[in-house]
Amino acid sequence: MDENQIVSALSALAHPQRLRAFRALVVAGPDGLTPSVLAQRLEIARNALSFHLKELAHAGLVTSEQQGRNLLYRAAYDQMNGVIGYLTEHCCEGGVCELAPSQSCEC
Repeated sequence: MDENQIVSALSALAHPQRLRAFRALVVAGPDGLTPSVLAQRLEIARNALSFHLKELAHAGLVTSEQQGRNLLYRAAYDQMNGVIGYLTEHCCEGGVCELAPSQSCEC
């Protein structure tokens, strides 16, 4: 991924409702969700959700597929993994990354 793609993806995720929508689609897995189900789960108006999904799609973070009368949205895992990979590519200058003793991980 190039820097412009990363900036576009991070910009798209830099909104609470878009971030929540993207995370919900990641959780949904390859089955995806329809906008009506997603709007209901997130308690977001459908017209606002539509705008947010378009922004996520423009950044390449979600895909949509027509299924009958509905659109089905899915997280674009390859793009998500590309962003994560870009951000961590040179983590700890190639060494082992460890938490400082005062930090904890809830993994």
